Amino acid sequence: MSSTASVPLFQKFKLPNGVEYEQPLGLFINGEFVTGKEGKAFEVVNPSTGKVVGKVHEATATDVDIAVDAAETAFYDGPWSKMSSADRGHLLLKLADLFEENLTILASIEAFDNGKAIQLAKGDIGACIGCLRYYGGWADKIHGKVIETGSGSFNFTKQEPIGVCGQIIPWNFPLLMWAWKIGPAIACGNTVVLKTAEQTPLGGLFAAKLCKEAGFPPGVINILSGFGRTAGSAIASHMKIHKVAFTGSTLVGRQIMKAAAESNLKKVTLELGGKSPNIVFEDADIDRAVEWINFGIYYNAGQCCCAGSRIYVQESIYDKVIEAFKKRAQANVVGNPFDEATFQGAQVSEAQYNRIMSYVELGKKEGATVEVGGERHGDEGYFIKPTVFSNVTEDMRIMKEEIFGPVCAIAKFKDLEDVISKGNSTSYGLASAVHTRSLSTALEVANRLRAGTVWVNSYNALHWALPFGGYGESGIGRELGKEALRNYTQIKTVSVNLS
Repeated sequence: MSSTASVPLFQKFKLPNGVEYEQPLGLFINGEFVTGKEGKAFEVVNPSTGKVVGKVHEATATDVDIAVDAAETAFYDGPWSKMSSADRGHLLLKLADLFEENLTILASIEAFDNGKAIQLAKGDIGACIGCLRYYGGWADKIHGKVIETGSGSFNFTKQEPIGVCGQIIPWNFPLLMWAWKIGPAIACGNTVVLKTAEQTPLGGLFAAKLCKEAGFPPGVINILSGFGRTAGSAIASHMKIHKVAFTGSTLVGRQIMKAAAESNLKKVTLELGGKSPNIVFEDADIDRAVEWINFGIYYNAGQCCCAGSRIYVQESIYDKVIEAFKKRAQANVVGNPFDEATFQGAQVSEAQYNRIMSYVELGKKEGATVEVGGERHGDEGYFIKPTVFSNVTEDMRIMKEEIFGPVCAIAKFKDLEDVISKGNSTSYGLASAVHTRSLSTALEVANRLRAGTVWVNSYNALHWALPFGGYGESGIGRELGKEALRNYTQIKTVSVNLS
């Protein structure tokens, strides 16, 4: 952390793949990039090298106040308050077009700022575009209904926007989470104060620049770079924010919920952690299942809340599956995110790298066997080899706690009843998968697993039209799909006496 005296509001960046662009570094408040009121800044680190690549302006509670005031004015008094729902949708569609026009820049920023493989980053931006267009289409289709109660009255409901919404997003999918939050909130007519993760501020700031280019009125979308303990805390407890959405750890989710309750009882949606079971029955297509197991855990370097980190394989095929999976894991290309052949990039930070490696050491101490990986990749940056543990038991911490890295545990199961019991032996309930040729087996497992999503013969098959969220300690509410609109509207009942 340092003074902003030497930090400009914009800076020319040249990325490792040759992409050159102008990167905003200021706070985006009321339609402009500005310096923070307390004159603070913090460093941005490239996780592929571990080196500082620049600084951004830091938002504090004072800046949150200013952003909230701008959002409140925009909601009640500005052009946004008078804009038709169709025109709101057109702005989201325009923003999606700008994301598409700047796809290479946005994906390159993600690879640079987050460390993820460029091929996956391009997929993220494609999903951002789809999400923004999806909610742009919803904007003029959010309405109430007429309710018949008898001839003496005329009754109807309205779905009204909540007002100023606070949003706090994580570092693992910086721009995708930005789109997941902004899309439904704006489609419903709200205004937004969004805080990016301190590890990955660059993409959200560039997206803010595109918001201005798209024509969003000042104050409608405000983007802040800052830390959870200051800016995030201020958002969660702010008396003028009437809804807060958070994606991140269950630990912090509890703090957000407490702050929301102790302030103004603001509405809360939480998309939190997971320890998802990935189940392979003996009748599965083993080659296909192994591909999906690999994708389920090593996608995004394992930094995925729904990662399939608990792999259960039926006893009769266990040896065959584990040998095939070891070969597949070792075939993953780990390294330079800007190499198109790379599948697994860097962990996001030194702290995250150390956390993951501490779990690897813990697994060894608990008596589990490292089949592959379990060590650093390369001598620069924060890379970890794909890691597979076997000989695990249900009471081991590596089977119970979210590691959030390229580390999984593989275990045997006897039959359906056994694997349902094991699959549900967690306080989380975000996602799961089952691999089988039997439709009846797939449906029974899907019905009995306590998880918000069950994939059949696939993994990480997310789509902006499909609701996503968890059971238990994996969160409250749903992202994406029509269901997400419920998070950003409130119902008003109007009853007219006709007598």
